[in-house]
Amino acid sequence: MKYYSVIWLDQMAWKRLGQCFVLIKLQLLVSYSQTEDMLCSRMGDPEIPQLSRDGEIILAGFFYFHVSWKTKQNTYTQKPSPLEWFQYAQAMLFAIEEINNSTELLPGVSLGYHVYDTCGSVTRSIKIALALINGNENTSSLSDESCIRPVQVQAIVGESSSSPSTAVATVIGPLHIPLISHFATCACLSDKSKFPSFLRVIPSDYYQSRALTHLVKYFGWTWVGAIRTNDDYGNNGMATFTEAAQQFGICLEYSVAFFRTDPKEKLQKIIDTIKASTSTVIVAFLSPRDMEVLIYELSLQSITGFQWVGSEAWMFDSKIAALNTNHVLDGAIGLSLPKAHINNFREFMLDVKTLNSSNDNLFTEFWEALFSCKFKQSQSEIIQKECTGQEDVTGVQNSFPDMSLMPIFNNIYKGVYAVAHALHVILQCNKTCNNNVNLNPLTVNILKHIQKIHFKTKEGEEVYFNENGDPPAKYEIINWQPRENGSVDFVTVGVYDASLPADNQLKFLNKPLVWTHNSTQVPASVCSETCRPGTQKVLQKGKPVCCYDCISCAEGEISNITDSVTCMKCPLEFWSNERRDACVVKEAEYLKFEEIMGALLTAASLFGTCLTAAVAFIFFRYRKTPLVRANNSELSFLLLFSLTLCFLCSLTFIGRPSEWSCMLRHTAFGITFVLCISCVLGKTMVVLMAFKATLPGKNIMKWFGPTQQRLSVLGLTFIQVIICILWLTISPPFPSHNFKEFKDKIILECSLGSAVGFWSVLGYIGFLAVLCFIFAFLARKLPDNFNEAKFITFSMLIFCAVWITFIPAYVSSPGKFSVAVEIFAILASSFGLLFCIFIPKCYIMLVNPEKNTKKNVMGKGAPK
Repeated sequence: MKYYSVIWLDQMAWKRLGQCFVLIKLQLLVSYSQTEDMLCSRMGDPEIPQLSRDGEIILAGFFYFHVSWKTKQNTYTQKPSPLEWFQYAQAMLFAIEEINNSTELLPGVSLGYHVYDTCGSVTRSIKIALALINGNENTSSLSDESCIRPVQVQAIVGESSSSPSTAVATVIGPLHIPLISHFATCACLSDKSKFPSFLRVIPSDYYQSRALTHLVKYFGWTWVGAIRTNDDYGNNGMATFTEAAQQFGICLEYSVAFFRTDPKEKLQKIIDTIKASTSTVIVAFLSPRDMEVLIYELSLQSITGFQWVGSEAWMFDSKIAALNTNHVLDGAIGLSLPKAHINNFREFMLDVKTLNSSNDNLFTEFWEALFSCKFKQSQSEIIQKECTGQEDVTGVQNSFPDMSLMPIFNNIYKGVYAVAHALHVILQCNKTCNNNVNLNPLTVNILKHIQKIHFKTKEGEEVYFNENGDPPAKYEIINWQPRENGSVDFVTVGVYDASLPADNQLKFLNKPLVWTHNSTQVPASVCSETCRPGTQKVLQKGKPVCCYDCISCAEGEISNITDSVTCMKCPLEFWSNERRDACVVKEAEYLKFEEIMGALLTAASLFGTCLTAAVAFIFFRYRKTPLVRANNSELSFLLLFSLTLCFLCSLTFIGRPSEWSCMLRHTAFGITFVLCISCVLGKTMVVLMAFKATLPGKNIMKWFGPTQQRLSVLGLTFIQVIICILWLTISPPFPSHNFKEFKDKIILECSLGSAVGFWSVLGYIGFLAVLCFIFAFLARKLPDNFNEAKFITFSMLIFCAVWITFIPAYVSSPGKFSVAVEIFAILASSFGLLFCIFIPKCYIMLVNPEKNTKKNVMGKGAPK
């Protein structure tokens, strides 16, 4: 089975048009050289209007009555017979009839009409346009007089599609004859440099394409297919849609074109593309006749389940809806011209018997097509169903009485009235009109007057044109909602008004929508699912921008919108949450009193303080005993006091660092430990010098009396105080935020300020400790009962070991652990001094008081 259309020359129209002009020039040259009279002979049949009426002013109508494709082989031997869309011509006739009967518009002036059937063919449209310009005479002289003959029509209403309109506008443009189209929407026709005489009463496809883009974007469809008619209407409309779609982030999986006269193999290739696609939404920029061809083939192959988005050319066409028997287009959504109403037009349209007086042949053909019957040409002719001429038009069950095309009828109606209003101004009409005005378009620019008109129809609709000859762009959004009986309701679910701000152009009404398969759920059509917040889109190699993978943001980065193309880094003091969709304040880490490690260190510090106080109490209690007196009680109490400060200074390292705590912790630690070591060093020196003083001829003890001991402790401590003052003055410690150790935490710590100051404090402590260790080591062989140098040696050994291991541990420990290491070193060395120096004496005083005698201390009568 093959398809055929009467528009068999459309695709070659432009090429043949150019050839036509070349042939005309050649013919003129040949005629001039061969004939003295310079006569031009018309080739072919004259162009006779299908409907006509005389009048003082004639308007032409270009419509197509024969447009249908049929399932038979085209033999090209006879004119096509089916008659359709005759209502277009009736709309023009109705408007002219109204104007002629009006006493307000063109009073006393009768309008006539010549209505032609262009069959939707570009070639035939050009031929009729040339006939209107040149006349239908068989021969005409090429004398000067023939060039100034009056034009036959003042304006043309038509064409019904873009390609014929483009061709006709090109031909008549230089003659300034207005062409007012009711259904040619190609945006290319807005170019006044190419088509100066073209106007239209239907919005340009520039606005329709953008409206379709808004519609597709509104429902979140970013992966769609596209089918278009392979002519000016489809190609230009889809080009604008594609450009707008790119701006809105919509990708086309495929974009294919066909024409209704294409071979079946090409149409099958398009259908195979649809079958293989992954997108579920198809944007169809098709003319009604091309849509009929496509829907027929899709129905044959039972291809359903796609969501169709349609242009205004076919979305409100009831004939296409009637072909949707296999529910291919169920739930389709798209654009439609706003609903319109013309008073008394339906009654006029159904009164078709008046055609019998205008064109008997046309009436016969129309009547037979309308009622599927045939008039008898002879008595002997056998007819299956005979026409009587009395059939009831109101009861016919086909597309003729269908008022769903009323928006297009209204456009024709407005086009005729636009011409009438312009003529009303040109003829200076008031109660009467000036009939002496020469209406030659070359002398009286009817076109400019039409461009300037601004009026309201009797239904209150405003009619005017912009600088490009286009009307305001406004559409209704309609949804195909199937009924139970198989028919389709065209339900208006929204509006699109291009004159409004971009955010308010698309508006949906509070009405339920029906989608493909009668679903109430909006279908999804995406190449990749939406990337949730916390992820970023990474394009898939070799695929459109709508195809991507969703990759989680890296640590410390977030995306807080869907379909983010990048992840943002969090500020320095913030970190990404687990979902990577928000930045949260980093956890501040420092050694707290409340945590286990802080609590244990605090307990150890307080325990050491209490223990030191207990030892001091014991020493005070037994201060008059030989053991306490023999071991320099003054230095012992000063040492116990310094140890108490050492235990307590460790508490300054716990808690949130502040400016005062940072300065206090290091200076208090440095000074108290120097005080402590100074006391130990003094005790060591006293022990050592006391032993040396017992040798004959030695009077050393006079340099190590109580006053000298106090001065030595004070002097050694004062040096550390000076170091600390210089440190605090030049570059003191301060609280700081450490962002380097951990990515997701802020370490609150005390920066040293001056590293030289810190290591000077530690170095001085270390120097005194080593010096004390050396002196204690030298005094280790003194008599046991008198000697505490061994205990001092051992305590200094512990002290040095602790602080030597402290340095690498402190440097390598991160965050609060470095603080814990420093506290541990303070506590360990303090406990070492306390236990090694004082606990043995407390043991004797409490457990073995019999050893706490002068004889035992002096080494006399010591028990063996």
